[in-house]
Amino acid sequence: MNDTQDRRICVIVNGNAKSVTREVVATLDEILDAGDLFISRSVEDGAKFARTIIEREYGTVLTGGGDGTFTSVVTQVVREARARGVKPPRFGLLRLGTGNSLAWVVGASKAKGRGLAADVARLKRDAGARPLRLVEVEGILAPFCGFGIDANVLADFHKVRDGFRKLPLPISWTGGALSYAVAATTRTIPSYLVKKVPYVRVINLGSDAVHMGENGRPAGTPIRAGEVIYEGKARMVSASTIPYYGFGFRVFPFADERSDRMALRITTIGSVEFVRHFKEIWRGEYRSPTTLFDYLVDKVRIEVEPRTAFQVGGDAMGDRDAVEVAMSAEPIEIVDFYAPPRG
Repeated sequence: MNDTQDRRICVIVNGNAKSVTREVVATLDEILDAGDLFISRSVEDGAKFARTIIEREYGTVLTGGGDGTFTSVVTQVVREARARGVKPPRFGLLRLGTGNSLAWVVGASKAKGRGLAADVARLKRDAGARPLRLVEVEGILAPFCGFGIDANVLADFHKVRDGFRKLPLPISWTGGALSYAVAATTRTIPSYLVKKVPYVRVINLGSDAVHMGENGRPAGTPIRAGEVIYEGKARMVSASTIPYYGFGFRVFPFADERSDRMALRITTIGSVEFVRHFKEIWRGEYRSPTTLFDYLVDKVRIEVEPRTAFQVGGDAMGDRDAVEVAMSAEPIEIVDFYAPPRG
């Protein structure tokens, strides 16, 4: 790939996302070269565009439409690159849609109007990049995945946010922490109080797992391959390679601790404890040796009884009773506005 190809950028947006308006499409059309904007409305579109991206040897692929769009595009493009035996392009995101957990990690702007144009212009000029390993589960590459409240609260968040947006409230109030707090305390956690809390068994399938203590340091002895990491009731079991779920919600405070491990978080937290410590939980500062359990792992099997809601990259995947979750074998290159400019 020559320097011209390396700097060539394309954008894939989710044509079904409410935030992908005519104005957004028109702005992208103005600042991109002809043929470099792809509007995806189906899985079939995504697969077709992935083939085109690899054939044209784009240096950077930007996604617009939220965490689910990023997950889908990265999975399909990396899959196509692997099939052809070539290096995948680097990936970046435009802060469109909901969630946008990676935007908090890589410093993407709120991509509208000037912010959108500025991000793309900087990418063309000198934005840096860094390697990022992802979670791989059921053939999907994503920043995070999880069972239980993890999956339900994301679904409930969207319902609450959409309800709020029908009211005469500032949009900045409805998109982030407020909607998460209301969704968790009025819908998700209460629903778990009246139904059976899942019984969970997590088995280490990879390198030594590490239990993180209250002081943020490793505690106890390493957990070897084949040993049980956790067994008992749990309202959430989630894994991530980044700290955030979006809107600055720091669910995985130890995700950056080691580049060769993903964060595994298991919790039995109830509604009273959640509300009482909401600000600390949001900032990733809350510790509880009896209701919050954090580990660093690279491959695990999660078994859940009964079958429980499961999400990958913020998208509902239906109910599962078992999954294997691993760090991706190879990192992707992610555009990072906090990284030093490329030379």
